[in-house]
Amino acid sequence: MDLRKLKTLIDLVAESGISELEMSEGEEKVRIVNHRAPSTGVHHVHIPATHAPNPPIDMESNISTNVAIPAPASSEAPVGNIMKSPMVGTFYRASNPEAPDFVKVGDIVKMGQTLCIIEAMKLLNEIESEFDGVIKQILVDNGQGVEFDQPLFVIA
Repeated sequence: MDLRKLKTLIDLVAESGISELEMSEGEEKVRIVNHRAPSTGVHHVHIPATHAPNPPIDMESNISTNVAIPAPASSEAPVGNIMKSPMVGTFYRASNPEAPDFVKVGDIVKMGQTLCIIEAMKLLNEIESEFDGVIKQILVDNGQGVEFDQPLFVIA
């Protein structure tokens, strides 16, 4: 993999706000991790020694990667169990645009029931409830990007 491709991938990670990207091309594998610092993003690129005799490449970028995560609509702290995102991706409330939402505020849910889908790396991952209860709040808008461990639902 040439340096231009690596630079393009690093720019993609920095601009998209994702925290990590892993990609394979043939037998070569690249992993880019975006460690968010206050003023700069540091990206580590590692190419395993099987096809890359050079040591891992550390590339530094002066691109700011500040991502604002919206606060819950109410000023009070949510009361109940917080269902958090298990991954980075795009949040969807339904299986497709024409389908009804998996859950709405006020719905009763059981442990293991599908609450939403998070699309990550072109894979659709069904996110299941870890709690029994009632959906009190949905903290993310449909189609919004989510980070790992970001609160998605309040279930009480």
